[in-house]
Amino acid sequence: MSGEGDVPQAIRKLAPGKLVIASHNQGKVREIDALLRDHGIEAVSAGALDLPEPEETGTTFVANAELKAMQAADLSGLPSLADDSGMCVDALGGDPGIFSARWAGASKDFAAAMQLVETKLQETPGAGRTAHFVCALALAWPDGHIEWFEGRVDGTLVWPPRGDKGFGYDAMFLPDGETETFGEMDPARKHAISHRADAFRQLVAAVL
Repeated sequence: MSGEGDVPQAIRKLAPGKLVIASHNQGKVREIDALLRDHGIEAVSAGALDLPEPEETGTTFVANAELKAMQAADLSGLPSLADDSGMCVDALGGDPGIFSARWAGASKDFAAAMQLVETKLQETPGAGRTAHFVCALALAWPDGHIEWFEGRVDGTLVWPPRGDKGFGYDAMFLPDGETETFGEMDPARKHAISHRADAFRQLVAAVL
């Protein structure tokens, strides 16, 4: 999963120390910090460093994660980790997908975003309620080297939303085999089964 062309590259290891989390989403930063702190990694957010948020012009989760990680590494001079994630609803052709945050608008109103998903499902005759979350992680170094990893968790959508422990679309997402939505779930339980946890397991095994 190296980002350096088609020639196989040895996966680069990440040394203990500071790592920029290329996100201004504090919920996301908290989750990533919890997943990394046992590995000697000191997470610092792009927001804390006053780094700008790049325009997400990629057409895939991986492309957007790479774009964010490369900018943060370039501006900070430190290894940087970016996450691009979203919810894909099968009956909506995979929407909101890479536009998950944008559906919440400039005010990041995810209650409105969840209502929009539900409204579109109601407007789609015979629509099922299956969905999945995707998380792409891109790890970039200031010299331009990139590693990336992609995780996924499947589930169904509930209405009305349940729980206030998560963020984003968590309160309407019921993972397969579970009785609690991500919004109701204890954070440690969510960290064990989420799309982000899946991608992190791959990252930890490869670079830490």
